[in-house]
Amino acid sequence: MRHLPKHLRPKWRYLAVGIESWPEADLSRRAFQRRLWYAGQNLLGDPGCADADLSVFAFHHDEGVGEAVVRTRRETVGEARAALACLDKIEGQEVGIAVRGVSGTVRGCEEKYLGRRPEVSGEKRVVFENADRAAVTRDGLVDVRVGDAYTGATDFDVTPV
Repeated sequence: MRHLPKHLRPKWRYLAVGIESWPEADLSRRAFQRRLWYAGQNLLGDPGCADADLSVFAFHHDEGVGEAVVRTRRETVGEARAALACLDKIEGQEVGIAVRGVSGTVRGCEEKYLGRRPEVSGEKRVVFENADRAAVTRDGLVDVRVGDAYTGATDFDVTPV
């Protein structure tokens, strides 16, 4: 079976969700997904919930604080936010849910709204051991190409060309 052409594939949006609960609460991804489906069905009905296609893409919860990435279709972002707002308990534990933002990619969602830091890197030419060499830089660290391998250095160890 062949894939659909790009213009016919569904377009997704990813919602960054913050989760707060009591510190002793132990929440799982499976329970969060189940409650999200029930909230969507109760609010939107079966056809609306199926159209939104709510699914938990990533989930982490520890000591009362957590984060999740929820995937929905582009046309149903408002309905997905409403279904998330209906969540007040998961596995009998009271929770607070806040949508931090919406993004078109998982990576953008995690970097912009959740705890994952973006990787900022660039390639440039530097002088290392009195020779002009290629290097990859990120956050004050420099990996200098020496032969077939890389050598770790800092900004103080190299001179820009």
